[in-house]
Amino acid sequence: MNNKLLILLAIIAPFFVSTANGQDELLSMIEKGEKQTIEYTTATFKTTRMVIGQSIELPPKGNLLFLITHHFGALNTGYENLFGLKQASIRLGLDYGLTRWLGFGAGLNSDRNTWDGFLKFKLLRQSKGARVMPVTVDLFANTAIYTNKWADQNRKNYFSSRLTYSVQVLIARKLSNSLSLQITPSYVHKNLVPASADKNDIFTLGGGGRIKVSDRVSINAEYHHLFTGQVVSTKVYDSFSLGVDIETGGHVFQIFLTNSYGEYEQTFLTDTRGKWSNGDIFLGFNITRMFTIVTPKRLRD
Repeated sequence: MNNKLLILLAIIAPFFVSTANGQDELLSMIEKGEKQTIEYTTATFKTTRMVIGQSIELPPKGNLLFLITHHFGALNTGYENLFGLKQASIRLGLDYGLTRWLGFGAGLNSDRNTWDGFLKFKLLRQSKGARVMPVTVDLFANTAIYTNKWADQNRKNYFSSRLTYSVQVLIARKLSNSLSLQITPSYVHKNLVPASADKNDIFTLGGGGRIKVSDRVSINAEYHHLFTGQVVSTKVYDSFSLGVDIETGGHVFQIFLTNSYGEYEQTFLTDTRGKWSNGDIFLGFNITRMFTIVTPKRLRD
């Protein structure tokens, strides 16, 4: 079996174990006949991004997140390019928590002047007590449109060719105060692909997690496997990112290394051209700042 898939299976396995444990807890509660309240799990991840990809976290209701995502160039470009520091790719985004189960947002990417917008639904929430739910499940969907000039001005170009879409199911479990895991099956659709041999519909399977080092610091890793035979006209690789989250008051600062240069799903899932073993590693960071727009009534009173 592919070693990469074995790694993903190792991430997925604890979910099945934890589900069995959750059922045991429910049976025990019924046997005792105890009246319990529902205890929901919080802070599975520090922010809405695991590393460069989505986590199951939503902005709190009534809160606006301003997110800056920045990638430098590849480290292997050498001293003349200051090991990538002379190059930059950036995304500026806003995420808003409309309800406790629905968030939405939009962003502008320097890659091809691309705009993206998304919705994020919380379908299930991990809990214990009167209601045992072993995992949290979110549904994420976005649309991206690139707005730069067409590379070939002489051919007939269609507006629809600028559009791409992605859908993800985010499934996560907080196994302890120090460890959280997530699996992320993803689907990407591109209206226009570089060659007829490339697929318009692309599937990936991702996984990752967070290890808490202290109350304010954690180490995160994220990996997405692109199934073969879908993108063939360009040499692409699986996306792997490793980062550190640092919480500082109202900010969360994430610094990471990745082989993906793009900041939105359609790029890093299907168009990762860097290879770790070749030194195609990009230093990057996320800065997340939260602003309270609507104060909950119970706090106002």
